[in-house]
Amino acid sequence: MPRSPRICPIGIPQHVIQRGNNRHVCFTSEQDFKTYAGWLKEYSRKFHVEIHAWVLMTNHVHLLCTPQKANAVSLMMQSLGRQYVRYFNYTYKRTGTLWEGRFKSCLVQTEEYLIQLYRYIELNPVRANMVNDPAEYVWSSYQINALGKASQLCTPHQVYLSISNDPQARQSSYRALFQHQLDAKMINDIRQATNKGMVIGSDKFKDQIEKLTGNSMHPKKMGRPFKVKVKE
Repeated sequence: MPRSPRICPIGIPQHVIQRGNNRHVCFTSEQDFKTYAGWLKEYSRKFHVEIHAWVLMTNHVHLLCTPQKANAVSLMMQSLGRQYVRYFNYTYKRTGTLWEGRFKSCLVQTEEYLIQLYRYIELNPVRANMVNDPAEYVWSSYQINALGKASQLCTPHQVYLSISNDPQARQSSYRALFQHQLDAKMINDIRQATNKGMVIGSDKFKDQIEKLTGNSMHPKKMGRPFKVKVKE
């Protein structure tokens, strides 16, 4: 069965997730996390992808990013994935694949859903019961977006910047968004859209993406088509 083409319009944010093969561990030491983050910075710059939010978990990675050139996200992930696999296999004296096939992704409507993706990504360690507060987890963008930690990797999205013109006020307002977890429906919608390579957004936004790309962004109904009986 042929692979469906990647949908990667320039300037539209994407949620990207890449998992370890069979959910196996991809990061076993602090050096692993540092190495991956370093190459993420290098290849995001090389292929012109702005990284807004991320979290590196032990067996998978989440990114919120915006491509500034055609096919930029795929080029970044391919180069990053190959480079990290070579490092990981050499370091741990292993062979074979590390990642679970192609990365998964979905397009994100900025106006209503972008900040929800920020929250979804940076709350990942809390949902996994690894920490009680996202600020406790070092390998995410939360300390940058919420606490003002300096970063050469993070490019703030305009929606994030529009929270406030004052950085301290912006960070305070951003932290307030994390006082509660995302509701279950939002989490499910994000996961479904990402796993299916679709869109997280309104019907109007989905229609706009369909016109732009020529690809259907509305989930198809399951089951056999309804047949109308015709009288003879």
